[in-house]
Amino acid sequence: MKVLIVTQYFWPESFGITALARSMQERGVAVTVLTGQPNYPGGVVFPGYAAWRTGRETFSGVEIMRVPLAPRGIKSGLRLAVNYLSFLVSASLLGPWMLRGRQFDAVFVYAPSPLLQALPAVLLAWWKRAPLVVWVQDLWPESLSATGFVRNKRILGLVGSVVRYIYRRTDLILIPSEAFREPVQRLTPSKGRIAYYPNAFVEEPVGASTPSPALSALVGEIAAAPSVVFAGNLGTAQSLDTILDAAERVAARGQPIRFFIVGSGSLSGWLAEEVARRGLTNVLLPGRFPSSAMTSIYASATALLVSLRDEPIFAQTIPSKVQGYLAAGKPIIASLNGEGARVVVEAKAGVACPAGDSEALADAVIHICGQDDDARREMGENGRSYAQKHFGLAGLTDDLIARFEALSAQRRESSR
Repeated sequence: MKVLIVTQYFWPESFGITALARSMQERGVAVTVLTGQPNYPGGVVFPGYAAWRTGRETFSGVEIMRVPLAPRGIKSGLRLAVNYLSFLVSASLLGPWMLRGRQFDAVFVYAPSPLLQALPAVLLAWWKRAPLVVWVQDLWPESLSATGFVRNKRILGLVGSVVRYIYRRTDLILIPSEAFREPVQRLTPSKGRIAYYPNAFVEEPVGASTPSPALSALVGEIAAAPSVVFAGNLGTAQSLDTILDAAERVAARGQPIRFFIVGSGSLSGWLAEEVARRGLTNVLLPGRFPSSAMTSIYASATALLVSLRDEPIFAQTIPSKVQGYLAAGKPIIASLNGEGARVVVEAKAGVACPAGDSEALADAVIHICGQDDDARREMGENGRSYAQKHFGLAGLTDDLIARFEALSAQRRESSR
């Protein structure tokens, strides 16, 4: 089987699609990826790549074809819009040329924001006469208004029309949360085109690489005292102000609990300035570390924190870091509403509190850190068992390949 993955984000950027592509390749699927030049989340093209060039390389047997891409920059709505549009245009114009003479059994879109990146895949699937599968990671146009990126109703309406166009030309729409079903259904005529397909957790091999001095120092610092770790993108959606407010409350109660916010993003600068302005000595910002470092970082923490803003759209999603947190076997503090909170509570892997409620978050942090080791260990084991049962990469890969095979067989049958 030959599968073309179309996505704006791929290795060496840290997204789950990379592990899924490798897993398919290991099962005998010939995987080709059409993607852009890596620049997420720092907004600058990674060393060894060039923004305005095409490129070809191989990673773990996966063939990668890169099209030009305008870097997203930092804290610039205009640059982010140009970044989105540049991939759309480059992949639509150069993708068919780079893939000339190639045939595929399925075209698969991994679609975090922007969902518009599926437009080149619509063209390629039609041209290659292959079924199109879109894995929706963010609801558009809802996520645009929820993050404040777009407020104009006419623009949101136009985006909604484009999303409807994409969905109506998609053979199968995969959703990572059942709460996505109704919003997606409003934009597509067939319920049968929608199927639940969650994000998997990716387990890094223990001892796969020698820890850097910076990582070793960070792990030691986290383990030295009760510590809560937040890891991932630092952007508008993550409600970072709620974390800082909670940290202030925890410090005011005389608790020796520290918050480690690991990662980078559009609000990295604001976050550093705000921590300094507030004098938050219990909040530490070690910066971004590679995904291979997360296993040891998570293991050294007392608890792991995930948060999103109090917006209806975010109540419908399960942040992808939840799967990784569950698999890490550590208690989880979920400052979330809806689906993400439900998973943590259902797994008995920690506690949930309302999104945006800093007082409730401070209470949850103090409660978890105040538990004895046995209680926290039980939460962690519960989470790990739940992740293995519901979010294992091997099982989800097999399921996806079976879906591709069924769609490809249907396409061949209908073309006779």
